[in-house]
Amino acid sequence: MYIKQYLKRGIISENPIFVQAIALCPALAVSGTVFNGLGMGLATAFVLLLTNVLISALRGVIPVKARIPCFVVIIAGAVTAVNMLVEAYIPVLHANLGIFLPLIAVNCIILARGESFAFKNGIFRSAMDAIGMGLGFTIALVMLSAVRELFGFGTLFDGTSFMVAMPETFPQTLLFILPPGAFITLGIMMAALRHMASKRKAKTEEVAS
Repeated sequence: MYIKQYLKRGIISENPIFVQAIALCPALAVSGTVFNGLGMGLATAFVLLLTNVLISALRGVIPVKARIPCFVVIIAGAVTAVNMLVEAYIPVLHANLGIFLPLIAVNCIILARGESFAFKNGIFRSAMDAIGMGLGFTIALVMLSAVRELFGFGTLFDGTSFMVAMPETFPQTLLFILPPGAFITLGIMMAALRHMASKRKAKTEEVAS
């Protein structure tokens, strides 16, 4: 029951990007291709899971007045470990993400979930919350990256063995690759998803009445 609730909250009702509109800097900066977006999403999700579990496990010994510095140390350690793992095993992704990989340490999702949830709940619930929010962040990044890569480069999963290339006649627009295109694409996607959610809510209320 809890698993379904946390997944739905992180992916749909409280999606970090499409609903809460937080952590937009890395989302817009690395969403030029699906490969980069997926890599950043999974790295952030792993850091979030690790920090939530550690904060929850140590909440009994972390002083309340010193909790934020303690959270920062835990987050920095988790990000350092992830950064080293990516550099060692996926050097191409590490090169593509550049400074944005170590900057996961200042991603507001990580600190916010540690402060608002992990520090107040048990390990299992904190892990489920991290998985839900991490998946929501990753899915949103992949969706944004897919639209930008498809209409900007005419490809999908470029840089991987699963790359799909559109025909030469497929329209490609430079705007989707540029930073303004990232803002415009995200705005359109957010508006479309909220419109769909409002229509679904209205339909549900109509059926209930």
